[in-house]
Amino acid sequence: MADLTPLLAFRWSPWAFDPAATLTPAEADSLLEAARWAPSVGNGQPWRFALGHRDDETYKRVLANLPAAEQRWARHAAALLLGAHLDATGGHRSEHTGREAYDLGQAVAHLTVQATSLGLYVRQLVSFDHAGLAGDLELPTGVRPLVVAAVGRLGDPFSLPEELRRRETGLRRRRPLADLLLR
Repeated sequence: MADLTPLLAFRWSPWAFDPAATLTPAEADSLLEAARWAPSVGNGQPWRFALGHRDDETYKRVLANLPAAEQRWARHAAALLLGAHLDATGGHRSEHTGREAYDLGQAVAHLTVQATSLGLYVRQLVSFDHAGLAGDLELPTGVRPLVVAAVGRLGDPFSLPEELRRRETGLRRRRPLADLLLR
């Protein structure tokens, strides 16, 4: 395997979060600052975030729009972060239609690497009630929810339901590099 920075090599997305851990204001600022500095097409920075800390209204609204199976574990995260992007059809950067979601992905990736550097973990979800969450958070027209990220400290995998515990404690697998190359 090629030499990777430990921030990438040891990053992983757990289901087990510590239900007592919190995200400090300094940690939250650091994560959002990392996202802010992500590259974007034409430096448009089309990403927008809503950050909810455990037990606040934003957190509750994000959690309520996740599928029940995801709520089982996500409710233990210290924070839930909605990642959204400006819709090109809303008049913003229309010459780059479709790139906003890509740019948001870059921002969330930067946030995730920063989380790893702080000893935090992030698990991303794209299956949730997008329209319901947009309504519950009263997102402005043209702001499209795309991802929810659960953020927190590592919890006890034995607190998870059996099927998640097996996945949580199993070997981490990645496709071989040769499988990712187009020929």
